[in-house]
Amino acid sequence: MTAIATSSTVAVVGTGTMGQGIAQVALVAGHRVRLYDTAPGRAEQASEAIGGRLDRLVEKGRISADERDAARARLSPAAALAELADAALVVEAILEQLPAKQELFTALEDVVAADCLLATNTSSLSVTAVAGRLRHPGRCVGLHFFNPAPLLPLVEVISGFATDEAAATAAYDTAAAWGKKPVRCADTPGFIVNRIARPFYAEALRAYEERVADPATIDALLREGAGFKMGPFELTDLIGQDVNEAVTHSVWTAFFQDPKFTPSLAQRRLVESGLHGRKSGRGWFDYAEGARRPEPQTAAPAPAPEAVVLHARLPGPAAVLRELIEEAGIRVTTDRTPGESEGYIRLPGGARLALTDGCPATSPAGDRNIRFDLALDYRSATRIALSASRACSEADLAEAVGLFQALGKRVSVIEDVPGMIVARTIAMIVDFAVDAAAREVATPGDIDTAMRLGVNYPGGPMEWVELLGARWVWDLLDSMHRQNAGGRYVPSWALRRRADLEE
Repeated sequence: MTAIATSSTVAVVGTGTMGQGIAQVALVAGHRVRLYDTAPGRAEQASEAIGGRLDRLVEKGRISADERDAARARLSPAAALAELADAALVVEAILEQLPAKQELFTALEDVVAADCLLATNTSSLSVTAVAGRLRHPGRCVGLHFFNPAPLLPLVEVISGFATDEAAATAAYDTAAAWGKKPVRCADTPGFIVNRIARPFYAEALRAYEERVADPATIDALLREGAGFKMGPFELTDLIGQDVNEAVTHSVWTAFFQDPKFTPSLAQRRLVESGLHGRKSGRGWFDYAEGARRPEPQTAAPAPAPEAVVLHARLPGPAAVLRELIEEAGIRVTTDRTPGESEGYIRLPGGARLALTDGCPATSPAGDRNIRFDLALDYRSATRIALSASRACSEADLAEAVGLFQALGKRVSVIEDVPGMIVARTIAMIVDFAVDAAAREVATPGDIDTAMRLGVNYPGGPMEWVELLGARWVWDLLDSMHRQNAGGRYVPSWALRRRADLEE
């Protein structure tokens, strides 16, 4: 099997937003498309809606009027499942309920030809389970499009336990022929994107629950400090708190309640209150007309120190800070104390400024420590978080604030917590990605492609592990684990093996 021929019929079952989007993609690619929905009249309404979107594509110059007319002629609603009998591919996009999907595919198996490819657009259910009741489960595959399907390029092609290789290849080649960017994935909870992206939401929610910082500040740090297009609170408001929480709960349950995937009680309360985000008018933020968005906490201007002392080399991407400090006109001297391996900056007042390492700034020895958060690129980052030990004075903290402000950064002072915000988030995403690659959920290249295209990450997590070093990520998570019992931050053995290879 290769790509489904454009002369073949594609059927789409389910006429919600996703079903309509998938039908539009197949139509524009040149297929005859049949739409079916169990609700009377829904298929006809969906056909009209798709026709309206084709009109808008003509207005934008994306397709010609002749192409629109031809596509409309190829689109037809079906009144009964039996009308899908000539389909070469059936894609279901119905409710995320396993019994409903199983019932649908069992019925389809009695209708379509033996060589018809059956595809589920499930985002969180097991493809293996969906196909489990079929007489021939080998032809069932996951085709997970991202919403809106006509615009977003990524499609996860998921092979269930019984999926034939030929079926998976046909699904992959068909998605590519439709102009999409497919990635292959084993049947694992959350697949690639919804599995590896969980810490982006979970760590922000955990930091909020720990009262480390408010949602606006956490969002700003991940946008301005790490390069994400949206922060986790504004993004879940856009997705829908109910939708995001449901996926989190589904993945957590599928992983037998692994503490790494534990849902957030704060988000649960938001959902229970009906505050689902933009669609309900309020979530973490208020979307009523005229409502003001909260501003992130930003430190007041402070004078820059005239000089600092650098002890050893700052780790990973933080090494560039020496250049930035010198470019800002601040004198940097070096103290190569024998035996010191951890790089840090000694401020004029004596406080020690270092990249977070997974331990809190406050130490039993009462050292005057100030931690700064991770940035994937300190030169382009525009906001940095600082946290100070209880032993630090206001003057100590002001020196650290003034130093980063002199580098052109806004500074948010947050509560003292292991891993801070950006570092813990990136480290967890990296660990999830390395573990998934080691378990052959997907190739490292497909993982990076999926995360960049599926959730618009500023880079791929397999690229980040090269940038940061597996040893640094391992050490940070191991330190966090020792500070937080319960198993949430236990680094994977795949990360440990990778770290050992660096030495």
